[in-house]
Amino acid sequence: MELTLFTDIGIIFGLSIIILLLFNKMKLPSVLGFLVTGMLAGPHWLGIISSVHEVEALAEIGIILLLFTIGVEMSIKELWDIKRSVLLGGTLQIAITILLVYYICIFFGLSSGTALFIGFLISLSSTAIVLKLLQEKAEIDTPHGKTSLGILIFQDVIIVPMILITPIIAGAPTESTDTLTLFLLKAVGTIVLVLASAKWIIPALLFQIVKTRNRELFLLSIVFICLATAWLTSSIGLSLALGAFMAGLIISESEYSHQAMGNIMPFRDIFMSFFFVSIGMLLDISFFTSNLVYLLVLAIAVIIIKSATAGLATFILGYPLRTIIITGLALAQVGEFSFVLSTVGLEYSLLDQNMYQQFLAVSIITMALTPFITASSHGVSDKVIKTVPFQKLINGFYANGLTAKNEDEKIKDHLIIIGYGFNGKTLSHAARNAGIPYVIIETNPETVRQEKKKGEKIHYGDASHEAVLNSANIDSARILIVGISDLVGTRKIIDTAKRLNPDIYIIARTRYINEMKRLNDLGADEVIPEEYETSVEIFVRLLKKYLVPEDDIDNFTKEIRANGYSMLRKSYSEEQEMSFNLKDELPGMEVSTFKVGENCPVDGRTLKELNIRTKHKATILAIRRDDATITNPDGDVPIYSGDVCIVLGKPEKLHSIRELFKESSDDT
Repeated sequence: MELTLFTDIGIIFGLSIIILLLFNKMKLPSVLGFLVTGMLAGPHWLGIISSVHEVEALAEIGIILLLFTIGVEMSIKELWDIKRSVLLGGTLQIAITILLVYYICIFFGLSSGTALFIGFLISLSSTAIVLKLLQEKAEIDTPHGKTSLGILIFQDVIIVPMILITPIIAGAPTESTDTLTLFLLKAVGTIVLVLASAKWIIPALLFQIVKTRNRELFLLSIVFICLATAWLTSSIGLSLALGAFMAGLIISESEYSHQAMGNIMPFRDIFMSFFFVSIGMLLDISFFTSNLVYLLVLAIAVIIIKSATAGLATFILGYPLRTIIITGLALAQVGEFSFVLSTVGLEYSLLDQNMYQQFLAVSIITMALTPFITASSHGVSDKVIKTVPFQKLINGFYANGLTAKNEDEKIKDHLIIIGYGFNGKTLSHAARNAGIPYVIIETNPETVRQEKKKGEKIHYGDASHEAVLNSANIDSARILIVGISDLVGTRKIIDTAKRLNPDIYIIARTRYINEMKRLNDLGADEVIPEEYETSVEIFVRLLKKYLVPEDDIDNFTKEIRANGYSMLRKSYSEEQEMSFNLKDELPGMEVSTFKVGENCPVDGRTLKELNIRTKHKATILAIRRDDATITNPDGDVPIYSGDVCIVLGKPEKLHSIRELFKESSDDT
């Protein structure tokens, strides 16, 4: 590493720490802090960073690692589930944005080639910023999160045809038709290779690597898979980021995805900071300050156009108004791949230097405003919904065909399930088997259509709206279960449901313990926090291993949940006493299994002859022989090689008798 780059990295980190501390006190997002760091340190202001191109290379690694972690958190099945958002949503968003920007540019006197190219630039959004913000707010799995992800994936693919078409727009001689055909063939081949790798190659390879128990080898293997796949897609003309996402999908299909995520996350966060810093360094401060008002007007116009076109695409996909607004605002900025495309346009004279600087300034302004726009998007959606009189627009484009119908008008004393993810499917299956009447409300129109064909009692709609809950007969329902990942949506649903039916019993799921009080205050009767439920379940398994009676385990779990998990939140000095003490219940007892080896001391002898209870203070509870199990065996039962004995005793006693069951090579 050159000393200049080493110095520049130190400067970036040091300056970032100061600015982020300041921004944190002002409660401003860290993304904005990194952008400001780049502006200050970049060549257009203080000029203290000299290795600009090297920093940009580090920034590209950040994008690669971000998309890789997104892919690891998903799966090929989950990607297939959002195929409609990728193909239809992405196509609509790109096409509508390009057409709208094209005609606006033509109106202001730009040439048709330049107008079309600017449409290309404006149509792309920032994958890095949007996905980072969605991850921070745990909204990737929400309807607006999945829709945004689907459209962004399509944008990452379409950037390549845009680059290939740019010379044609400029009128330059090219063989782009043949190039595009070859590109499509390569893309199909790469996808087939990725699917084959996910199913057969990578799981087998990782299994052999994990067997070595070498953490360094595992980490290197994960990083190599990520970078190699990114390089492969880049070599055929696709983006590095898309290749990294596909690498993540490959890893997600293996049982090692969680370990891979834990190893990569620290590197991702470090390199992502370089990405935002590098974007900030692009801005010419003098040009920006001298044209501030004009650039702000342009940026606001871009935000309005992009919000409208992304929202329109989401509307056509069939989502309710709340999802339409939040998705539209999330995709309102210009993306990082637009910077790559803009350099091609500059090369072919579709942009001059003045237009290029305008584009850079407007893009960075929209990026800087994105954290504030997304933070306010939920509030904006609430205000808009209250003023819109059209119910079909509020509920979604496909609402009429998928909402509740007359067959549910007479349902009473029933269960309402919000969300048809894993929790919703499990609950509906259990309710159906138990004979409990239920209704499901889901915001994904495709899921609703598919499940309705199977006969599921599922209806389309946003449950935060009174009309949707009324269609599920909220006034006569007994229980409402909110199982969605959208934190803000969960709050609104609980508040609305409690106003419509104050007597309904509400059970809500949340990821975070600090959200429990808020949901309880809104009217939730029970809040299930995933963080502590996992801890409780682990400890229950531990108690069972120590043979604590089931009644005591049940009392223990009730005691924890009754006090809002306060027992698990207390510090060491504040710990409260449990209703039972493990030492008083069954001190140090364990159950172990021993397979009887050939010619071992117990082979062929009866329990009476062995007298294990008296000699070793242990008890043989059962003997598993072939497909049969002998429970509570008496003293005349013999033990043979191949049997499996289930033994109860103290750990030290079980360890001492282990030798009795081991195979002996002594034939005497």
